[in-house]
Amino acid sequence: MPSAAADLLAVAMSRPATLGPGRLVCIDGPAGSGKTTLAAAVADLTGAPVIHMDDLFEGWGGLPGITDQLDTILLPLIEGATGSYRRYDWDRAEFAETVTVPPAPLLVIEGVGSGAAAYDDLRTALAWVDAPYETRMRRGIERDGDAFAPHWEAWAAAESELFAREQTAARADIIVTT
Repeated sequence: MPSAAADLLAVAMSRPATLGPGRLVCIDGPAGSGKTTLAAAVADLTGAPVIHMDDLFEGWGGLPGITDQLDTILLPLIEGATGSYRRYDWDRAEFAETVTVPPAPLLVIEGVGSGAAAYDDLRTALAWVDAPYETRMRRGIERDGDAFAPHWEAWAAAESELFAREQTAARADIIVTT
């Protein structure tokens, strides 16, 4: 994914800062599509911090309430102040520590819902990452083990509803198929 990472960075760096003095790159798409891999490639090229949406969701049903967590990260950064979020502990099924997010020249947020239209004015560049359903399911189960399997269908339905409402893929600056 180095080529896709370079393409995404070229888009972001060709635009003015949108998140206070920094730029915000979001990488969205369905579970198991390769968002984390692309985010890691961007971070490898730039040293940018990466926030994983999986750390923000309040469990398997947390997708609808994600803007509350994104607000506590992004809104302070607009003013050049430190943002924060509560990290969700999936094993304990509760929120754990507060993680601070200091201003940075480039911030990468990856995961389902990171491309929410509510933050279009703060986002510098948006990537949509996708893969065939069977590939995504296999990757999800390989990554998360059997704990993921019982939740796959409900999660897939929730993210499909979100993507249809938000028109995320249609708003993306680049599209990556893995």
